[in-house]
Amino acid sequence: MSAEPAALALVAAAVFAAWMRAAAPIVFGALGALVSELAGVINVGIEGLMLVAAFFGVVGSAFVPVWFPQLAGWAPWVGAAAGLAAALLLAVLLGVFHLEFGADLIVAGIGLNLLAAGLTVFLMVTISGDKGSTASLASATLPSLRVPGLEAAPLLDAWINGEGGEGHHLLVYAAFVAVAATAWALRRTRFGLRLRAVGENPEAARAAGVPVKRVQYLALAASGLLAGLGGIYLSMGYLNLFQADMSAGRGFLALAAVFLGARRPLGTLGAALLFGASAVLAAQLGLLNVPAQALYMLPPIVTLLAMLVIAERRMRRERRALQRAAAAQAAAANPSSLAPGA
Repeated sequence: MSAEPAALALVAAAVFAAWMRAAAPIVFGALGALVSELAGVINVGIEGLMLVAAFFGVVGSAFVPVWFPQLAGWAPWVGAAAGLAAALLLAVLLGVFHLEFGADLIVAGIGLNLLAAGLTVFLMVTISGDKGSTASLASATLPSLRVPGLEAAPLLDAWINGEGGEGHHLLVYAAFVAVAATAWALRRTRFGLRLRAVGENPEAARAAGVPVKRVQYLALAASGLLAGLGGIYLSMGYLNLFQADMSAGRGFLALAAVFLGARRPLGTLGAALLFGASAVLAAQLGLLNVPAQALYMLPPIVTLLAMLVIAERRMRRERRALQRAAAAQAAAANPSSLAPGA
């Protein structure tokens, strides 16, 4: 292979790696939103759950060696567990407000987002003395996974192991495994069947003996864990620190991905990859001195355009279905028109 095509292939591999890194947290958040939406309790607080998990993951990994020196080698995993526990707690709290006290789910989710944004900054200032980031804390990161034995094929190594051949982050692989696991669980397990039944018709599910409230609590808990994984990746993989508002709207993009993907796991994955691509494009445009305000607008614009396209396609299908129904009704009302020789 000549030098120019090889260089282009290496650049494409680097862009692919950046695309996967940008898409991974959105994939996790979108899967969490999908599970809760299919159970009829859409979790609007995905953004806040990602923030809380990102913060407590960093703080947990930074203070484990101080408080528990014997666990210093496990600091990244203990931090990740702390972040997941925080996201799980808030997701269950959202369920309590809605399922026990009858609070509006959308309003409660927005309140959770506001709580997470304020709480993380307050605790960050209290712990580190900095309201911008936790750069002063010696936090840990989760490892990357590298496929060995590809050194003799630099291009293949760049595609499989990313730029520099160091491998992709563990949670990047986990995001795509989670898509397959979620799709399988929703279609092939008893819990998935119950969850979809509860979301479609809770009264019928209750009459069939399904514990509706328990299933919805479990769906919210699962959404909290999935969103928490996205937040942990942001602060313990994508970066190695926590920044104020570091989720940067990814939770809302995750919610849009659910409906853009027609409430299906693979469709949701496709929408999340689209949003990840828009984030990479925005980063590349930033190198061309494009105004920052225009870059911030790019992912929402992509979201709106994609949803307009989906809505138009849906309207066309509905119009064709109505035309076929009208034609069938007219034929039924005038059967003589279908007779031979009519």
